[in-house]
Amino acid sequence: MRYTLRQLEYFIAAGEAGSIRHASERLSISQPSISTAISHLEQELGVQLFIRHHAQGLSLTPAGHKLVAEARRIVQMAEGLYASASDATGQVRGSLTVGSMVTLAPMIMPELAHSFMSTYPGTEIRQFEANLERLVDRLKRAEIDIAITYDLLIPEGIDFVPLASLPPHALVSADHPFARRAEVELAELACEPLILLDLPLSREYFLALFFREKLKPKMYSYSTHQEVVRTMVANGYGYTLANVRPRSDLALDGRRVVRVPIAGEQRPMVMGIATPANVRRSRLLQSFADHCRTTISDARIPGMAGPDRTP
Repeated sequence: MRYTLRQLEYFIAAGEAGSIRHASERLSISQPSISTAISHLEQELGVQLFIRHHAQGLSLTPAGHKLVAEARRIVQMAEGLYASASDATGQVRGSLTVGSMVTLAPMIMPELAHSFMSTYPGTEIRQFEANLERLVDRLKRAEIDIAITYDLLIPEGIDFVPLASLPPHALVSADHPFARRAEVELAELACEPLILLDLPLSREYFLALFFREKLKPKMYSYSTHQEVVRTMVANGYGYTLANVRPRSDLALDGRRVVRVPIAGEQRPMVMGIATPANVRRSRLLQSFADHCRTTISDARIPGMAGPDRTP
């Protein structure tokens, strides 16, 4: 065999990311290293894996689609050796692929993954960020081992363990009249322009808050990017609804936003860990799940402001 597992991992990352640049950013590996690995695999296997699009990334060829699935299986089998060794020796070692809700990942995953790898130096956490639908699909396909996500529409075949509740709040600019309020009514928010975070299931959750009260929000804009929404809010375009609580009260342009609780009993999003049901957990996976349970709670969530803090 004249190719390595690392080359297969680079190939898989490029296939999932759709570009050398994005794969490089995800793996923290130089772009030439990934390009060289792909070229080596194509030469060694005698097949074209990607179609290169000028300035538009990569797309897998039909052969590439088949081989990326086989590459995942080979890498998973190799990683299974670490799991078997861990179970046999009582040590926690190996690589774990952890999915995270795209809105949670920037705050939670850096601290959570670092603290776990510091506790278990023989481990490696690989991160994957996506919306809930894609995370569930990856879990079903065994392409990720565990996901940190919300309790929105968890299907059969997936086990969900709740860890912390995140009630919704309004986010407004620092000079908005609501910024000085202790709380705000949904009926008041319905009269203001709403900038909605437009992610599958999340948007339905936020809109349902109004619909349950027979209110219709005044839509101004949509975005799938959390930081775009925050920056628009900070610049006074309107308000948004959120559950996450970043420790920083600044948008990316340096302008300030303020978190305002919503009056009444509002259904929270419940954050937890999701894993495939009826699958035997390795010692590594069980150790990470236990780490999540001891690190994430209503009292403290890695990377987030406390529940009683309003920026």
